[in-house]
Amino acid sequence: MIFCTVGTTEFDDLVRTLDALAPALDDKVVFQIGQGGYEPRHGSWFRFQPDLSPYIQAASLVIAHGGFGTTVEVLYAGKPLISVPNPDRFDKHQEQIIRHFAAEGYLIPCFDLAQLAQAIERARTESLRPYQPPHTTLHQEIRAFLLRK
Repeated sequence: MIFCTVGTTEFDDLVRTLDALAPALDDKVVFQIGQGGYEPRHGSWFRFQPDLSPYIQAASLVIAHGGFGTTVEVLYAGKPLISVPNPDRFDKHQEQIIRHFAAEGYLIPCFDLAQLAQAIERARTESLRPYQPPHTTLHQEIRAFLLRK
């Protein structure tokens, strides 16, 4: 199963593009469409769920917007990820997030939806690096700060 998630806003262009590709794919597609107006015709869909982890765990591939929370959740789950920045995000932070994780070899970036079919093929044939979260001591630094008199 391919799971497509757009987060809490809308990303109709991604949903529409994957929906058009879905009949030619060997996997069924499940869409989480958020507040989007486009309703897929070639897969099941829902707007929101309290927890997306069952869908992520069941997926052989996740195609998602470039939000940090979603990206990290999918990478922690060890699932192949194609990440697409939502151009409607005002500061383009999703593109920066995707570029960083792609440079580390953790995901397949797709900056142009016209290339989504090629990204899916790459995800099926290329090995991605297992996610290794960076070492952090922030929790220790906060504790030390709070314990100062």
